[in-house]
Amino acid sequence: MSSRPEPRLTPELLLHGYAQGVFPMAEGRDDPEIFWVDPRQRGVLPLDGFRISRSLARRMRRGGFEIVIDGDFEGVVAGCADRAETWINDEIFSLYAGLHRLGFAHSVEIRHEGELTGGIYGVTLGAAFFGESMFSRRTDASKLAMVWLVDRLRLGGFTLFDAQFLTPHLASLGFVETPRARYRAALARALEGRGDFLAPGPPAPAQEVLQRNGQTS
Repeated sequence: MSSRPEPRLTPELLLHGYAQGVFPMAEGRDDPEIFWVDPRQRGVLPLDGFRISRSLARRMRRGGFEIVIDGDFEGVVAGCADRAETWINDEIFSLYAGLHRLGFAHSVEIRHEGELTGGIYGVTLGAAFFGESMFSRRTDASKLAMVWLVDRLRLGGFTLFDAQFLTPHLASLGFVETPRARYRAALARALEGRGDFLAPGPPAPAQEVLQRNGQTS
């Protein structure tokens, strides 16, 4: 008796996985295998707990950069994969490009003199945003992208920002670790809601973002 081939991973199956609390990864750029990850502890951001340091606030006020929403989604994914070790293989790249075309994946990009110098991308489902990866080719570029992303999520009615794993860098911005059961309860509530990533329109000026996101630390 011949065995049935495993179903090919599709953008729709990817969304189903996110709704169940898991996400895909590959061991490396050249490894064709994809596996599902279900961390016991999850890195999440209480959206009212985001911290903008004084130095980052000064950088925002100084300007000299441009914020773009969904201007070059695939360029952001490529930037995130452009490192010695990455979990983004060709199939994962194609899957997220597919999610973007379907309206379920978005990017926030930082540009200096037209050049893409940093950004972050992720998946939206209900009122949940699943942050996938970010990159920076200039000092603070990924932090700047994070600031405008959080502002957009708050304005768009999102209630959950899932960063998958907590890192020291994310902890410095206000992300915390939460157990799997608590995360899944928060995810279930978020999936009942409806966030709109594009509703806030063009990125707001730096001073407006700073005022809206409270005092700097």
